[in-house]
Amino acid sequence: MVAMSEKDQGNSKKDEPRTFAAEDVRQGEIILKRRWQRVIFIGGLAAMVLIILLVRFAG
Repeated sequence: MVAMSEKDQGNSKKDEPRTFAAEDVRQGEIILKRRWQRVIFIGGLAAMVLIILLVRFAG
């Protein structure tokens, strides 16, 4: 018989799912420092709304 090493016996920590602190996994914030960044972001949001309205009323 071959004795199992500590490595082969299985580590109980590996069997448990990883946990993360809430501060580490929360959603990031959108940082728009320059005017052109804000314009593109707001324009993209407005374009999505217009496309949704066009698709909704075109059919």
